Amino acid sequence: MFLEPFISSFLGNLLLGGFLLSLPVIIHLINRMRHRPRQWAAMQFLLAATRSSTSHAKLRNLLILLMRMLAVLALFLFLQRPLVGGWVGWALGGAPDVILLLVDRSASMESRVAGTDESRRDYALRMLADAAGKFENSSHLVLLDSATRQAREIPSAASLAELPGTKPTDTAADLPAMMQAALDWLIENQAGTAEIWIASDLQASNWLPDDSRWETLVTAFDSLPQTVRVRLLGTTQASPGNASISVAQLTRQPAAAGGEVRLTTDLKRTEATPGTATITRTLNGVDTELEARVNGQSTRWRHRFAVGDQAGGWGKLALPADGNPRDNVTYYRYSDDHPSAGLVVTESALGPLWQAAASTTGRDGRIPARRLTPADATPAELRDATLVVWQAPLPEGNMASVLRQFAEEGGRVIFFPPGQAGTARFSGLGWGEKQTGGDDGFAVGRWDENQGPLANTDEGLLLPLAQLGVRQRQQVVGQAAVLAAFDDGQALLVRQALGQGEVYFCATLPLLAWSEMGKGHVVVPMLQRLLAAGSRRLQRDSVAECGQVGAGDLQLEWTSAETGQRGDVQTQAGVYQSGDRWLVVNRPAAEDAFERVEDAAVAGLFGTMPFQLFQAQRDDTALQGELWRLILFLMLLALLAEAWLIRPGRAMEDAPPKPQPAAA
Repeated sequence: MFLEPFISSFLGNLLLGGFLLSLPVIIHLINRMRHRPRQWAAMQFLLAATRSSTSHAKLRNLLILLMRMLAVLALFLFLQRPLVGGWVGWALGGAPDVILLLVDRSASMESRVAGTDESRRDYALRMLADAAGKFENSSHLVLLDSATRQAREIPSAASLAELPGTKPTDTAADLPAMMQAALDWLIENQAGTAEIWIASDLQASNWLPDDSRWETLVTAFDSLPQTVRVRLLGTTQASPGNASISVAQLTRQPAAAGGEVRLTTDLKRTEATPGTATITRTLNGVDTELEARVNGQSTRWRHRFAVGDQAGGWGKLALPADGNPRDNVTYYRYSDDHPSAGLVVTESALGPLWQAAASTTGRDGRIPARRLTPADATPAELRDATLVVWQAPLPEGNMASVLRQFAEEGGRVIFFPPGQAGTARFSGLGWGEKQTGGDDGFAVGRWDENQGPLANTDEGLLLPLAQLGVRQRQQVVGQAAVLAAFDDGQALLVRQALGQGEVYFCATLPLLAWSEMGKGHVVVPMLQRLLAAGSRRLQRDSVAECGQVGAGDLQLEWTSAETGQRGDVQTQAGVYQSGDRWLVVNRPAAEDAFERVEDAAVAGLFGTMPFQLFQAQRDDTALQGELWRLILFLMLLALLAEAWLIRPGRAMEDAPPKPQPAAA
């Protein structure tokens, strides 16, 4: 028993093969030593006569020895049952005890392979099933899919494509988490020799090549007593042109006719040529065809439609069929009309300006935002608010906790400079020193024109940030997403996600001593957009990404508004209802990114682990197979050649029989 780990290793196989290969040589040398040569004067003449044929005899003996060695080598290889072909290559260790099949079921895997009706997922399952079928009698086959990350042994390789765990989903994949699940299974089940076969399209957002978990995983795999080999099937074949659509923002606004819904939608394409996209809008089951102008590979499209006094409704936007049908649909729902409301917290003279900029539309005209001092701000004051404008020293203690909960529920909070540096932090952000520019002040160098409170208008017009003169600013301390920055790289506006809401820090004030923001061309649209976005806090609808639905929601029974059937909210996008609750589920936004990880980068993620990458777009489509039939044929061929070489010579066969002496 103590020799098994050694014999099963490559070194043990190599030594064993070398020993078996040397046996014919040893036998050949012993056979030559059986008869000691003796000098005999009468034979010298005969030896001289046959010396010319000695070289031919030596050559035949060497060929006989070589055929015997080849036969023994073929027998050794036959017993090892080596694997060959495509992504597996040569593997002399034989069939592993366990083969873990890691299948990427993300939405991007539904891209069609050019020239076929087969998706990348279908192709991967077909290739895996064909390869694993040759080992199902000698290896345990274990499936681990990206959607559930639950390992389960499968009865046969042929059933792989029919299992629920291999069906298409609208989820994303997390390859480091899948590798961690595979590692946990190997440790828990004390598996012997193992191989991990991965089928994926190498989408960067799923592989997360910069994630620190990869290094930890490689160290953990290297510490296992057995060697784990990784083989990756990269389904990176060419696909037809593709476009994706997703709702970036939805707001319900009051209007003269009773109300309207405003949709902000992102369109992404593999093609960069300008053109027109046909979009089918479904609203409460009724379809309407729309057209959107697209420029380049990424376009932000805004659309609005009247809903009157409807209490709520649902819908979807769909693109025509293309290279990936899974990213052609996005779902939305608008709920009861909850009017936006702003709350201004300040003690400065800017209070009336903030109130006007954050005002809302009522039946009798504009309704200014409420104004409070920091001392008067209480949790009760935030009950109906959707936006909090805070221009005072950062809150601490209980008020900070209340504001944080407000943001986590979907509200928006924006902080403006108090004018003095402080040590307080809110969501990891704080205020540094106040800075004064020279004669030219600080120029705004860049800002996000596609999303956020400084995005272009519905008509595609830019906000006049390039002409905004800034004389004073206060440094924002901490790490956050920069939505606008000055020419010197310092931030003008940053954003920090907090639960379902967001927190913003703006580095200047709408005072003439600070900037020209008080003219209203920037601060008013910025605050109005934050007011509308914060209305999500008052809605009863839940919004989630596929694969990220909360544990509480997973306990409920959800019915699809589109089909009327019970649906799987964890893996399938759609609008679902459970009692009086609604849930909108869409594929993760990262699935619309077309970037892929380069081959060298993928290989580097596995460090010192035995790794082989097979690219379906360029490599042989035969994944792998056992070579024992060919080896058995070569062994028989070597034995036949050896038998032909040791046959008696023609002279001996044609010699007449020796006469027998007559009987006495």
